Formats: sequence, structure tokens, C-alpha cells
Amino acid sequence: MTVPRFWREQPSRYNLIGSHCKTCGKYYYPIRNLCPECRRDGEMEQYKFKGTGKIVTYTITHTTSDEFSDLVPYALAIVELDEGAKLTTQIVDEPEKVATGKRVHSVFRKLGSDGDAGIIYYGTKFELDKE
Repeated sequence: MTVPRFWREQPSRYNLIGSHCKTCGKYYYPIRNLCPECRRDGEMEQYKFKGTGKIVTYTITHTTSDEFSDLVPYALAIVELDEGAKLTTQIVDEPEKVATGKRVHSVFRKLGSDGDAGIIYYGTKFELDKE
């Protein structure tokens, strides 16, 4: 199996897939095999999130490694998805527009690459909803 094919065949990498506990009703991202609330009594299932939520908190990054220097400044946020799970993600809008409580939705973007001629990695980031 080639490396690009390996990454394409990981559904959670491209589809915002997490877990839902059918016992207590809570949602988690990334995928979990065991519910932190119910422990062994929980019955977990995979769940594809809608990809909508709100910014809980954020920070603006002004300096970084050479690998990401073309991105600065950029916003990193903790987003609470509508289902309740929280995740850390980049907000692709201008940093000065980012604020706690703003609504966001997932977008498919480039995450990085292995050099100028290497494999390009894609995944989920978030952008602000239009007001």
C-alpha cells in the first residue's frame, strides 16, 4: 500500500468522525473505544459530526517553526461542535475576526506537505460562518 493511499483510506482524517456513546449519549472526538463516563458499561459507535459549532477559546500564533512560517499570524481555537465534543483546530479566517462564541463550520484544507515536491496532507480546519 502506498503512503497516499494509506492516508486516503483513513475515514476519520477526512470526514470528522468521532464516537457516540449510546449508553449516556455523549459525543467524543477523536474516535474512542471506551466512554470516559460509562467506562466498560458504555456502548460506543462511530459518529460523523455535522462539522458546525462555536469557538470556546482561541489564541493567535505570531511565531512558529519554519515549516509554518508562511501562515503566521493564524488563529488556533478550541471549537465545541454542536453535538458537544470539543477539538483544537485552526481557524482559516483573518485572526482579527476570530472571537469567542462565534459560529464556525468545517472546511477541507491543506495541513502540510513533505517538502516542495512531497506528499501533500489534507484535513479539517474551520472557518467563521457568514454573519
